Amino acid sequence: MTERIKSELLGLDIQELTVLAQDAGEPAYRARQLFDAIYRGRVSSVEQISTLPLEFRRALAGQAITVGLPHIDKRYISSDGTIRYLLGFSDGQSVETVWMPEGDGSEEEVPGTEYPVPSGEGTEPVADSLGTGYLVLGTKRATICVSSQVGCAVDCRFCLTALLGLQRNLSAGEIAGQVIAVLNDRGVLLERDRINLVFMGQGEPFLNYDNFMKAVRLLVEGVGVAESRMTVSTSGIVPRIYDFGNEPVRPKLAISLNAPNDASRRELMPITHKWDMEQLMAAARAFPLRPRERLTFEYVLLEEVNDSLAAAREVVELVRGLRAKINLIALNPGPGVDFRTPADERVLAFQQVLVKASIPTFIRRPRGRDIYAACGQLKLSSA
Repeated sequence: MTERIKSELLGLDIQELTVLAQDAGEPAYRARQLFDAIYRGRVSSVEQISTLPLEFRRALAGQAITVGLPHIDKRYISSDGTIRYLLGFSDGQSVETVWMPEGDGSEEEVPGTEYPVPSGEGTEPVADSLGTGYLVLGTKRATICVSSQVGCAVDCRFCLTALLGLQRNLSAGEIAGQVIAVLNDRGVLLERDRINLVFMGQGEPFLNYDNFMKAVRLLVEGVGVAESRMTVSTSGIVPRIYDFGNEPVRPKLAISLNAPNDASRRELMPITHKWDMEQLMAAARAFPLRPRERLTFEYVLLEEVNDSLAAAREVVELVRGLRAKINLIALNPGPGVDFRTPADERVLAFQQVLVKASIPTFIRRPRGRDIYAACGQLKLSSA
């Protein structure tokens, strides 16, 4: 743990806060007061923790101990309401975090498929204007897209973030802090508002596994975001997929597939040289799913590269027998990416092959493409 992180409360769990309190000569229960204020109360300064004695607050300030929330350097607002945040940390590094007011579009209606109107606690029925009892699932909620690293080392050929390279890992506090900063900026009350988290921003979460998992636990136990409302995406770090399946508290898993076979995937995702398709799919098939949970495969469609009907049929065979869904993402373009976005007709034709094979397949609508906030576009752009 670096001195910079030691001086910041955000990222410390209850055990670490207990040590801090005891080292300051305070009773152990002060740790719970700190924990609740930092995560549930989402305070931005030690002075705001009114449950602590004034002397303790002064002692913390005297040691230059701060909460450590990232600061919002810039906001870029899309025509569709999406906000791309540039969040800065105390060492001068920054990452991007995205607020999508109507979700990420990952569960939209498949043509020709009916979805029953949900009911019961935790559901939000959408207007069923025809009275059929069927509707489009789930865009009546906001989603925050969270980064796990400054830059990324995976080097996917179609991703703008890859052009940054890897600068450093984010700490658990910096990962959780992105969520808290955005929740505060948007005035979110978790008791009232439904928020989903997707760890699909800058970086590969499974290459910063320990910090990522600690952040998840802090968000669940502290901030109060249910693990069922979180999804993490990996490019295919196979050993960590097995580790992740054994976690007692974990988000849902999404695997970035993006190609139907090894030859194609190696060209698009060099990480395939280390863990090939056979190893990746073996890990996917061994992944322990909870009741009603599905594994997600993400597939970025690149014109005349991986979007043919033959490729779709290969994908069908890859996922056959798995309790899974597929999210199709038409390439979000950007400078330095040498691929083209396929026409809508090609995207729909690809989807139909999967749907006809009884694989739930959704087309993710781009969010914030005009401000470089869409999937694969996060590159600290000033536009």
